[in-house]
Amino acid sequence: MRTIIHADLDAFYASVEVLDDPSLRGRPVIVGGGANERGVVMAASYEAREYGVQSAMPLRTAGRRCPHGVFLPGRPDRYRELSQQVMAVFASYTPLVEPISLDEAFLDVTASEAALGDGPTIGRSIKERVLDEVGLVVSVGVATNKLCAKVASDLRKPDALVVVPPGGEAAFLAPLPIRRLWGVGPQAQKALGDYGVATIGQLAALEPSTLQRRFGKHGADLASRARGADSSRVEAFHAPKSVGHEHTFHTDVVDPRKLEATLLDLADSVAGRLRHHDQAAGAVQLKLRYEGFETLTRQAPLPHQTRETDPIYQAGLGLLRRTLVAGRAVRLVGLTAISLSDAQQLTLFGAPERSDRLTRSIDAVRDRFGDRAIMRARLLTERPHRRFDFGERPAVLPTDDE
Repeated sequence: MRTIIHADLDAFYASVEVLDDPSLRGRPVIVGGGANERGVVMAASYEAREYGVQSAMPLRTAGRRCPHGVFLPGRPDRYRELSQQVMAVFASYTPLVEPISLDEAFLDVTASEAALGDGPTIGRSIKERVLDEVGLVVSVGVATNKLCAKVASDLRKPDALVVVPPGGEAAFLAPLPIRRLWGVGPQAQKALGDYGVATIGQLAALEPSTLQRRFGKHGADLASRARGADSSRVEAFHAPKSVGHEHTFHTDVVDPRKLEATLLDLADSVAGRLRHHDQAAGAVQLKLRYEGFETLTRQAPLPHQTRETDPIYQAGLGLLRRTLVAGRAVRLVGLTAISLSDAQQLTLFGAPERSDRLTRSIDAVRDRFGDRAIMRARLLTERPHRRFDFGERPAVLPTDDE
């Protein structure tokens, strides 16, 4: 019998802003940008959610729903810093910690119970330590599997501690709406509605053959999960399948030079994340969203597996120039590294030692002083909307032509 904990920081980005500025406490805080800017909400405090503001909602919609809200641009470096502190607390209970994002993780504490107490005891301890040591509130679900632990942590937010007793998984899930079950999105909800299914218990009562006829192989998984069954393990390390970044412009962009400079910035960020995960890319994917929300994706192979900025940028640039329609305004551009492999394979291609030393030095500076501590000169002239932390002048990297 396993003991699995799902720990989820409540309204993480917004909570960090309140932690650093206590004057925001009790006010509707919305992270992602200004109320009239392009882009989407990254996080909303529970006070903002009372006005219908939700993550991934367009900022302008959030501005209409909550015009008196406190809109903030977000500070990724600060969020990563506190996330690392929280993950360190988790790791002190068990080596089996599977981060899902900056603000949530699964923990398998089965082997820790003899020394630290049962699941609910460990869950309470985690909540207390995260609050005392980091200053943030975490909701915790305790169950025999990941599925029920995840549903439990989300059930009574904020500041939840929900325990699903062993053997009570199906009874715990039965009265809940089907939207809370993994794999049941809007389309599946609509299809299940044709069978009169509104709760997980009603879904569990359907004949598996009925679900298989309607959903194919996925139907058998739905039937199993509706009964609270989940055999997936907590993986201490989960290598990403892709690494990408995208940027939504404040106003639609026609100028190819600005698009190319933004692409360079994205390639630099993608390469940095590849090195952080000790991964290398074999191909890249470009995403372009035009005015009117028409979205195109194109991909191309790289000359060899790499985690360097220049080949990733050059491949993305080739895709951009072949895809871009002259005179047509672009709303969003994105770049994703795909076909990932272990970076150790790079030794087969003899990566230049000087380039590797320079890259590692740049990464070390950015890890210590922030992503904007060192930038390419082209980005200073082509990306005037970039902001630099602390008012410091960043070091400058030469452009590719210098």
